[in-house]
Amino acid sequence: MEVWLERALEFIVGHKLVMSVAFGALFLVVRQWILRLIRRRAKRKDEDKRHVVNAIKNATNFMLVLFLLVVWSTELQNLALSIAAFMVAIVLATREFIQCIMGFLYATSTRMFRVGDWIQVGTYHGEVMESHWFTLTLLEVDMETYQYTGKTLNLPNNLLVTSTVKNLNYLKRYASHTFTLVRDQTVNVFAFKQELLNRARGHCEHFRDVAMRYNNLIQKRLDVVIAGPDPDIRVTTNHLGDTEVRIKIFCPTEQATEIEQKITEDFMSLWFASSTPSLAQISNVELSEKTSE
Repeated sequence: MEVWLERALEFIVGHKLVMSVAFGALFLVVRQWILRLIRRRAKRKDEDKRHVVNAIKNATNFMLVLFLLVVWSTELQNLALSIAAFMVAIVLATREFIQCIMGFLYATSTRMFRVGDWIQVGTYHGEVMESHWFTLTLLEVDMETYQYTGKTLNLPNNLLVTSTVKNLNYLKRYASHTFTLVRDQTVNVFAFKQELLNRARGHCEHFRDVAMRYNNLIQKRLDVVIAGPDPDIRVTTNHLGDTEVRIKIFCPTEQATEIEQKITEDFMSLWFASSTPSLAQISNVELSEKTSE
């Protein structure tokens, strides 16, 4: 038995390809078993373990690559010496991959985000699903409605170095939502601005206490002052001379569109009520016309 084991070990060591394939297969099987165990425990305890699964995948991939480099170090060294004349061309050809690896290391070392965070990379918005050595996977989010679009974005990691990265994780619960209503200047909006503001506060009253605490929490973490939690209304004009009413509310993300529609409905009601002449005004005009006749 011992002689058979010694011969098997000599055969595996002497044949690096067989050893690499066997170890790689064993490594992947063990990793898959560990990931399944973590997911089962997370489902039982109702916890989000996606960041742990992502970290284990990246760590095991690194260990597997390191093992293969050690096993094939002699062959790789000879190969590197044989292609020394083409090194510059290889670097230029693989610079995108090198940038992706550098972007991954930079994002990991600075802890820009974690799995489950909402982020913006350049012009792309989404929730982080997975982060690998070469790509970043996002579940796209429409920032106007704060809803998932159903699209999956696979971004190269070099964008993490060449583009602006914003962490929008606080928008998952509450958002400083701003929208603009445009009308002509036939009505003085300031005549009912306070009434519109009171109605907007009424729509936001049921979550005001929670919004105030969350607003203070964000300000402490970011060390900045942000608008909220009370609604704010600003009246301006555009280059066409039309009236613009800009409304800003700090509300739960999932209720932003609903509250926007309610405030828009209130604005339209007040605007049309102000633009329609009253019955008394109409009777006075008719009486003056008859008197003049």
